[in-house]
Amino acid sequence: MCGYRARVLTVTSVNVNGLRAAAKKGFVEWLGQTEADVLCLQEVRAEPEQLPEHVRTPEGWHVTHAPAAAKGRAGVSLYTRREPDRVQVGFGSEEFDGSGRYVEADLPGVTVASLYLPSGEVGTERQDEKERFMGEFLAHLKGLRERAAAEGREVLVCGDWNIAHQKADLKNWRGNQKNSGFLPEEREWLGRVLDPADGGYVDVVRALHPDTEGPYSWWSYRGRAFDNDSGWRIDLAVATPRLAARAVKAVVERAASHEERWSDHAPVTVVFER
Repeated sequence: MCGYRARVLTVTSVNVNGLRAAAKKGFVEWLGQTEADVLCLQEVRAEPEQLPEHVRTPEGWHVTHAPAAAKGRAGVSLYTRREPDRVQVGFGSEEFDGSGRYVEADLPGVTVASLYLPSGEVGTERQDEKERFMGEFLAHLKGLRERAAAEGREVLVCGDWNIAHQKADLKNWRGNQKNSGFLPEEREWLGRVLDPADGGYVDVVRALHPDTEGPYSWWSYRGRAFDNDSGWRIDLAVATPRLAARAVKAVVERAASHEERWSDHAPVTVVFER
């Protein structure tokens, strides 16, 4: 798979909710301590030149930033300890390749991608946009899996998928059945991604934590959602089956307190062994 640290690959994904703001609230310190080999960021919301150098290109990392054409919105980034063999921004979509929602990189034996799927809002154009994205992206996922298999590679797509798949993936599932993120058609689509006969991918965190509620990775800033652990599990690591089978650990790096959070999401870290 990879030559990282004794054949171990550690990948972390986190929606930073604005990288400039996160950098001032603890992201930089967290980055200096992480053992991740690959870091997938979403909702960066900044042009590279707007980021301080120690955030834009920190020592020891190879970084690809994919900002959105609409300034101040979306944006994804990939930080890798090893220089990638290939980097691709977007997935061949005329509508979405400039939207700062997808970047992938080839490392030895594995393609890793950072995804920020649109959040949507029922009854608005935002939901229509989300559905168009989902349709195009599933086709890309299938093609990516097939190409990787032909090359003897695995695939890992990490990010903010903005869909809770099952009731165990959000605390207040009863109150969210008509809201974007837990709509039947969204959950069905994610089910297709994870269907061995369709998308062919595996939800790695759920595979390692099959009988638990959560572990949640996003909590609203409103009320006491974080303190009450009233969250959503929408930050997923989705892998091809052979890679998923090598996963030995998956953790949500939940802050110790509300005050110590540097995003409304927490980093989701997965460790793979060869």
